[in-house]
Amino acid sequence: MEESGNNMIVAIIRGFEPDTCLRLTEAYVKGGIDMVEVTFNQKSPETWKDTAAAIKAIKSSFGDVVKVGAGTVLTEEQLMICEDAGGEYMVTPNVNVELIKKCVADGLMAMPGALTPSEAVAAWNAGASYVKLFPIGVLGPEYVKAVMAPLSHIPFLAVGGIGPDNVADYIKAGCVGAGVGGNLTNKEWIANGEWDKITATAAQLVKNSKI
Repeated sequence: MEESGNNMIVAIIRGFEPDTCLRLTEAYVKGGIDMVEVTFNQKSPETWKDTAAAIKAIKSSFGDVVKVGAGTVLTEEQLMICEDAGGEYMVTPNVNVELIKKCVADGLMAMPGALTPSEAVAAWNAGASYVKLFPIGVLGPEYVKAVMAPLSHIPFLAVGGIGPDNVADYIKAGCVGAGVGGNLTNKEWIANGEWDKITATAAQLVKNSKI
């Protein structure tokens, strides 16, 4: 997979209607982000159809410039929903070896979440394209350096508490990219239609990740 500029930024969309997901994606693209993750809400299975609809809509409208996938994938059913919607990768908060292998066998990229060296190695050995260090914000860049010292062959993404102000710290620590949610889905900006502010945040993230 091609990275966004020097390093990869994945925009994480959680809890929005498909139409809003499209508007957000448009703002991200203008800011230079070309990876979008639409998450599943595990508490509300009735919303999974909206996740699928958002992935389909993004794929249809921005498939030539954006790679879209599903986030918070915990089950094979959710992986199938992602695949049927045209998703190109799955992101998980945990390491499920069998699900990773199924994802890879089906031709999708897997980005499982891990925190310990043992989890990271298990995810990588199962076929992960990237391993998401999550929730890394509570531990900081020094933890990234410590994990990467013996595991420099694994491409890590920093996820959890990442924004424009600290993304460079995690890139400098060795991550090849980051997943960003809250800073790119400001509810007040969305409610006010201030998409230019979201674009500006996206652009700043991309700029700060290029070190």
